[in-house]
Amino acid sequence: MATSAPLAVGILGRKIGMTQIYDESGKAVPVTVVEAGPCDVLQVRTEERDGYEAVQLGYLDMPRRLASRSRRGHVAKLDSKRSKARLVAGVEAVPKAGCEPKRFVREIRGSAGDLETGSQVTVEAFAEVGSVDIVATSKGRGFSGAMKRHNFSGQRATHGVKKCHRHMGGTGCSAYPSRLFKGIRMPGQYGNTRVTVRNQRVVKVDVENNLLLVCGGIPGPNGGFVVVKKTNIV
Repeated sequence: MATSAPLAVGILGRKIGMTQIYDESGKAVPVTVVEAGPCDVLQVRTEERDGYEAVQLGYLDMPRRLASRSRRGHVAKLDSKRSKARLVAGVEAVPKAGCEPKRFVREIRGSAGDLETGSQVTVEAFAEVGSVDIVATSKGRGFSGAMKRHNFSGQRATHGVKKCHRHMGGTGCSAYPSRLFKGIRMPGQYGNTRVTVRNQRVVKVDVENNLLLVCGGIPGPNGGFVVVKKTNIV
């Protein structure tokens, strides 16, 4: 027997920065402030039409003069030869949200529940949520050496080491197998990757100002886009 998908409890937002607040016992709690929503529901994915259940959210309006035709057509109906041909063929048009084009669009897997295209998701949805998972893009640090990228200690500062104090040292084997094994920690691209922090405690929800206060740090710079979802860790 197939079980129904869990409710899609998620929202999009921006990282504002870190601060600290005091709990009821007077203990200082480090928190990250996230400006979460409001987000417009752009599409609702269904098992019958799309093969899976999800809610597509859009955050932060984009000026229409900067939005491409595909972005504008994603949120509002635009007349075209293709749309007219599909209408003549009897293909049902997908409902549009009727809002402004969005800068940040993501899907949250799960059942839509009472949400429908054109409705809004606010931070109030997390009023009863204890912990969340946050997905963001980490800060990009470019091409970095082994000491910065992997916390290597480097070479000695004395005893024959000359002008290579920050080098990583030996990397491979001798005559056999005469190659490096996969996964060797070496200099390379550091950061600018998708990172998920899991089971972060929700400290406070400010519905009036659309703010979500999460215990601890989250990836990315201040102002970076984030995806906040209810955690599935029990």
